Amino acid sequence: MMGEKRRWKEMQSAGSERRIEQDACFVPCGFQDLGLCATLCSHMQERMGFSAPTHIQQAAIPSILSGRDVLVNAETGTGKTIVYLAPIVHKLQANMKKISRSDGTYALVLVPTRELCLQVYEVTKQLVHRFQWLVPGHVMGGENRMKEKARLRKGVTILVATPGRLLDHLQNTSSFHHGNLQWIVFDEADRLLDLGFGKDIKSILSYLDTQPSLKSKHQMGNQKRVRQHVLLSATLDDDVMELASISLTNPARIGLSEPLLHGTKCNGEVCIDAEQNMDENTKNGPGSNKLEYSMPSQLVQKYVTVPGNLRLVTLLVVLHIWMEKTSGHKVVVFLSTCDSVDFHYALLSDFLWSFSPADEQNCSKSLIDCKCFRLHGNMSQQDRTETFLEFNKQSSALLLCTDVAARGLDIPKVTHIIQYDPPGDANAYVHRVGRTARLGRKGEALLFLQSCEKNYLSELQKHGVALEEVSFRDIWTRLFKQQKFYSTAENNLLETHPTVLNLLKSLESFISKQASMREIATDAFRSYVRAYAAHRGDLKAIFQVRKLHLGHVAKSFGLSDAPSLLGKSQSKKRSRDAKAMKMRKAKKRKYMRPAQMGE
Repeated sequence: MMGEKRRWKEMQSAGSERRIEQDACFVPCGFQDLGLCATLCSHMQERMGFSAPTHIQQAAIPSILSGRDVLVNAETGTGKTIVYLAPIVHKLQANMKKISRSDGTYALVLVPTRELCLQVYEVTKQLVHRFQWLVPGHVMGGENRMKEKARLRKGVTILVATPGRLLDHLQNTSSFHHGNLQWIVFDEADRLLDLGFGKDIKSILSYLDTQPSLKSKHQMGNQKRVRQHVLLSATLDDDVMELASISLTNPARIGLSEPLLHGTKCNGEVCIDAEQNMDENTKNGPGSNKLEYSMPSQLVQKYVTVPGNLRLVTLLVVLHIWMEKTSGHKVVVFLSTCDSVDFHYALLSDFLWSFSPADEQNCSKSLIDCKCFRLHGNMSQQDRTETFLEFNKQSSALLLCTDVAARGLDIPKVTHIIQYDPPGDANAYVHRVGRTARLGRKGEALLFLQSCEKNYLSELQKHGVALEEVSFRDIWTRLFKQQKFYSTAENNLLETHPTVLNLLKSLESFISKQASMREIATDAFRSYVRAYAAHRGDLKAIFQVRKLHLGHVAKSFGLSDAPSLLGKSQSKKRSRDAKAMKMRKAKKRKYMRPAQMGE
């Protein structure tokens, strides 16, 4: 599989464009040169700020306009949303008969998360601004279903949806008119499948294909169906290829330097050149899934190895340095659990301290001089929406989040990404860092590792991702210079420096004196350990709970000692399991006695 999905890293670093299906060479051009109408092109340039199409837009838009099914594989931040929306809007506005709301839905866009649903909907709203008869809409989990039903009854031309809610409306909303459906788009297909939507997507396709209104639109024999499918994904794996095989017919392949899987069929037709590179497939072995990821050349990727007990204070120092340097920084910090997001958000919102010992008694300043936001799956939909929209408006801000914000979201002007907790797989790493360095802008990503986790770098290197090391000591030295401290830790353990010790003690004191903060910190500690133990596959050998120093983990949540409740909860669980096993054995013996007596 590595042969089919290899990225051209050397071409990227040289600033070259990707090879497309026919090895075409693309030269800079305007949107109108791609076949889009003049009104749409001028609107995109004047009102939306798109001066020229990206390389992936140049490659994919003509293929989508031709009516073929299309498989787009491109790195994050390359403008994939416009790739499918612009051709759809172009064709709808050019319809001989002016489309009305009563005609129902012409295009479906399936997205994995609610935030991405809102984002794509907003882009669609902007794109159809000059074509007011084209009505965009969205449906997603967490929203009022009756309000969505009312919008569908009135009619929605382009519908953006999460799969579960869409399937619900297809099956239960009789006023949802989709007989004129011409496009289905699978955006962030890899994430759709990672989140377990594969079954829902198959049910959606099956339902639509069996509707009487759609049967009449299929031509007889083996000719291509009327409905066009577009699948977009930043990474390719077996699951994505399986979805492509059941949803795409003889697709144009955009952004693939090599053909699809050997023997992969698309609705009964072997894809073009699918039988080449058989030797490469065999060499990599069956089921090989070691993809090489394409990363933006302007993205600076670094990592720092931090002792477990100093993780929290080092995170605060990094944020302080970045936010003090300039007011134009937008930073996104990825954490592994919702509880951890809540803890760090509460801490950064309320903890006041000064790096200068002279101001210690008059500490009235927050370490992070900017607005702080949080985003995770346990928040209400209203809070998630407000956070997402408000953070987008800020020119300088900090967002603490889980992987709910890792895929597809185009958050304006994010300058830095911190992966405080390493992601569960290399795919997630790529998507996290993809929130910065978008559309040619510069960006920086920093990965936090503990000494027992350094083999994670080797896992990333298997996929062509190389990181530059940043010295843990250099980060603190930079702080000392910024604050004009004399560093007494040049040749000593950094833990002994008065500033480090003072910050550690202040954090512990702040948390211990407030019952609510200690409870939040304890919950975050427990969820972190559980998440650490939940790593799967090859990463399970790297992230081993038994290698963690739980006392140091506790320090990283501002706790003086590891909460004993973790051990009690485990012992309670073992006690419950033993009791349940004893009852099952007793019940088994009870039912065996009559049979034995009959013998």
